[in-house]
Amino acid sequence: MSTPQETMVHDFDDRGFLRRLSWFDWLWAAAFLVGTIYASVYFAEWMDGYEQAILYGTYGVTVWIGWNWKAARIFTIVVTLVTLFAVSRYPTLSAGTEDFFLNYLVSSQSAIMWMCALFPAAMVFYFVGLIARAPFPEKVGTALMWGASGAALVGLLVRWWESYLIAPEVGRIPVTNLYEVFVLFGLCTGLLYLYYEERHRTRALGGFVGIILTASVGFLLWYHFDRQAHEIDPLIPALQSWWMKIHVPTNFVAYGAFSIAAMIGVAYLFYARNPEAWERRGLPSAEVMDDIMYKNVALGFVFFTVATILGALWAAEAWGGYWSWDPKETWSLILWLNYAAWLHLRFTKGWRGVPMAIWAIIGLLVTTFTFLGVNIFLSGLHSYGEL
Repeated sequence: MSTPQETMVHDFDDRGFLRRLSWFDWLWAAAFLVGTIYASVYFAEWMDGYEQAILYGTYGVTVWIGWNWKAARIFTIVVTLVTLFAVSRYPTLSAGTEDFFLNYLVSSQSAIMWMCALFPAAMVFYFVGLIARAPFPEKVGTALMWGASGAALVGLLVRWWESYLIAPEVGRIPVTNLYEVFVLFGLCTGLLYLYYEERHRTRALGGFVGIILTASVGFLLWYHFDRQAHEIDPLIPALQSWWMKIHVPTNFVAYGAFSIAAMIGVAYLFYARNPEAWERRGLPSAEVMDDIMYKNVALGFVFFTVATILGALWAAEAWGGYWSWDPKETWSLILWLNYAAWLHLRFTKGWRGVPMAIWAIIGLLVTTFTFLGVNIFLSGLHSYGEL
């Protein structure tokens, strides 16, 4: 087991960034460029200039992530191949229940159900590894976390294709209702956690992050079976905008980061009660957990700030004003101020440790109400997202 100091050490390479890239990095980027150009041309009649820009921007971001996080390359290759296989099995939408592979593995609903099974399983294996001080269950947990995140992305991409099979005018990016964004939340949270797991070389925190993912899976399953929310419905006029394609995903990167920070906060509180016992089980030091918590709050704050600005621009186009004190907007401001204060006190007063861990957990409660509670208990311009 690496020491806490070793988890922060990385091999130094003084070559320029581009010179550190391998032939596989360039081949991978070129292959995705070909796919991006093909999609740009093939779907040109359904895309305006803004959506073309989003497509190529997504390509650039994906390549940058893959070049800086090598595991992401394999992940994108596997997801792409599985998605293409699923799409090739879809002559019509009815094939989703008639084709064996679609019905049990790679239709959007099958993939999302696999996600719902794999995230809780990952949590269990992570905790078994932590409690038993056994590395093998933790490695299984990592594999399951990758599988769940991949299933989430496959599910969203195939659902996108299925919406066009219903009718071209129904076709839309699958980030438009609570059902779809809960899958997006699982994807963002799972991948963000896996990045920090690799960077800090510790799997001991996976079970804690798995708690919030399992809770989201529980809500998703209820929403699926009780409200039949998995059905693909035509997009309402309020959401027929290219702003949605960047505003919503940006928001959920932030929500995922805030959730990870909160669950690291939970782990920190356990650690603070008996540091020696938890270190023997493999939990990282207080300094490492504090650093991961801070990085997630900072990342979430940046993405949430950008998402709020994008939302204001969208509101100006849709409703004629940048801000209307709608309940969703009001609680978004409360959430932003909460994390702004968290970061401010860390920078100016040097706050660390238990108070910040508790605050991160409280921040998750504010995030949950902003994300979900407003839709349940309040109404306003964003009422199209209610249960």
